[in-house]
Order: sequence, then structure tokens, then C-alpha cells
Amino acid sequence: MHYASDSAQPLSHLKARAYGMIFAVTHRDSDTLYSAPNLQAYRPEAIWIETLDAIIVPALCYNLIEPPQPHERNPDYATRLQRVLTKLKFPSDYVRDVAK
Repeated sequence: MHYASDSAQPLSHLKARAYGMIFAVTHRDSDTLYSAPNLQAYRPEAIWIETLDAIIVPALCYNLIEPPQPHERNPDYATRLQRVLTKLKFPSDYVRDVAK
């Protein structure tokens, strides 16, 4: 399930499909980014990504261990994320599900 909290979180179960963008950053940059107060609960997980060109690449993906509590959900963030995903032509069912 995709959660609309203060930050995006991809699907976490095996063989699930998630959409996103790949960025080249250093481990130091990732550590700095995810040390922010609202991101400290995210943990890095090693994953394999299949690009739109069908290339398989390794990556680190930061995920929440536990789903956010109802008071942690951020509908404004979800709406802004949906606008960006629509503009970038992500699949409409994925865009719709971001707010769930």
C-alpha cells in the first residue's frame, strides 16, 4: 500500500509495483536528507529497479517500517504529489492511489 504521509513511500511487499524516479546521490547525502525530523523513521532497503527501458539496476529505497498513524497523514502533501505525478504522466491508477 502507498501511504500519503509527509513523504512518499513506495510499496513494500514482494513483486509489488511502484513508480518513481531514480536519483544518483551519495550515501552521505542520503543520510543528511533522512536525518530531518520528519524523515527519521524511514529506513534504507536495498532493492532492484526495472527502468522503463527494461534495465535492472540496484538502488536504495527509504521506507517507513510502520504505516503512518491517522494524525500523521498529510492530505495537502498527497494532493500536491498527485499534481506532480499527473504532470509527469505517471499511470492514473497510481496517481489516484497516492491519497489512500
